[in-house]
Amino acid sequence: MWESIVGWAGWGTVGTVGAWIVTGCLLVAGLIGCILPILPGHLIILIAAVAHRLMLGREGSGLDWLSFVVLVVLMAASQAFELYSGAAGTKWFGGTKWGAWGAFIGSIVGMFFMPFGLLLGPLVGALAFELLFARKELKHATVSGVGSVVGTVTGLAVKLVVGLAMLLWFFLDVFWIRN
Repeated sequence: MWESIVGWAGWGTVGTVGAWIVTGCLLVAGLIGCILPILPGHLIILIAAVAHRLMLGREGSGLDWLSFVVLVVLMAASQAFELYSGAAGTKWFGGTKWGAWGAFIGSIVGMFFMPFGLLLGPLVGALAFELLFARKELKHATVSGVGSVVGTVTGLAVKLVVGLAMLLWFFLDVFWIRN
């Protein structure tokens, strides 16, 4: 009986369909994670690509090692941009190096207080460092803090765009590049 189940001709189709269902669910979760800061969106997209390759193999998946390199580089670039975006926004709005450092440290500390810490961390960090270390007035420190929020929101937008680029690369490599 077991031989008849394992030897069933449609088994390969079920395996392929199942692999695509798992891959699709992971890709959707990854895209949601690019919007919601609670989920590591880019990492989930990378895991979806790796799982797809492991489930279907090289020929069945269409993914080459270059795809993984591209996905890792995009993920790393997006994470670095997101981490530094609050500090860049502070500098763009006229903040000092102290405000930029405060926004950077605040973004790191804010990661532990999701989801509100994502925006409040850089804001509080820039504001506090401008007041305490740069000895700026409250108005200047507030503008610097608002700049960190603008930078952080820009970083989140870039994170979404990079997530979409990762999905596009995945589908291009699976369906077009390998052919």
